[in-house]
Amino acid sequence: MTSTFPDISINTDRLVLRPFDASDVPELTDMMNDELVTAWTSAPHPYTAADAREWITRTAPAERISGRGIAFAVTEFLTQRLVGIVHLTNTDWRCLSSEIAYVTAPWARGEGYASESVLAVAGWLFRDQKFERLELRTAADNTASQQVAQKVGCVSEGVLRNAWIARTQTEDGGWTDIRTDLIVWSLLPEDLEGGVGEPLSGAGYATFADWG
Repeated sequence: MTSTFPDISINTDRLVLRPFDASDVPELTDMMNDELVTAWTSAPHPYTAADAREWITRTAPAERISGRGIAFAVTEFLTQRLVGIVHLTNTDWRCLSSEIAYVTAPWARGEGYASESVLAVAGWLFRDQKFERLELRTAADNTASQQVAQKVGCVSEGVLRNAWIARTQTEDGGWTDIRTDLIVWSLLPEDLEGGVGEPLSGAGYATFADWG
């Protein structure tokens, strides 16, 4: 039988990481149409309410049920506003490893939410799920995501050359694909020893390779 992650929520001092629900459609749609999200993910553009609904009702649940991973809606504890996504994917249950990706909403940047939510998921993954490795891939020019990786204690392992297609805006306001390298990072349970530092000021956009 394929192993699966439990359908749970994770709390931090400021955030609640929970399953997506239908009420998230408007905020998810707005977040995914941000220029930086368009540039650094493979999400459809423009991102429609139908895309958000498909992700929430079919894609994200199927990811968990199949054992491939789990997607969390990151929300503020006090306001319950959607501030981002953290997504475990490409999970290997034999090796007890998974890949993490994240997006931070434009209205939530500068609060350290990306690092806080990644650390929360990593702690849960290592402590409760007994995983041994978490991998992160960031585009070579995506400095915000690299800062998050460094802040949470990831170790850079190398570069996958010409391995990703990002997007850049053209003079007429459209978008065009560009090839880029990927930096591979890893986090192991022992890397989290010693506690968590101060929240990172900045946004994070790790590569999402599986938006439908």
